[in-house]
Amino acid sequence: MSVVAADKLTIELPGALHRELIDYAAVHAEATGLAEPVPLAKIAVSMIERFIATDRGFAIERRRR
Repeated sequence: MSVVAADKLTIELPGALHRELIDYAAVHAEATGLAEPVPLAKIAVSMIERFIATDRGFAIERRRR
């Protein structure tokens, strides 16, 4: 099995969005029985993957390429 290196992305979030992401991670940890919240970067990756996977407009345009 080969290992694929991860790319790094640094973003700036508005304060309110950052606080919401912290709250989301805390609620997720509580709902799933985790002792600690999942790191914000991992939560954000899951959200971005889900967003792209369910964006029909993007899927249509991507197939056209």
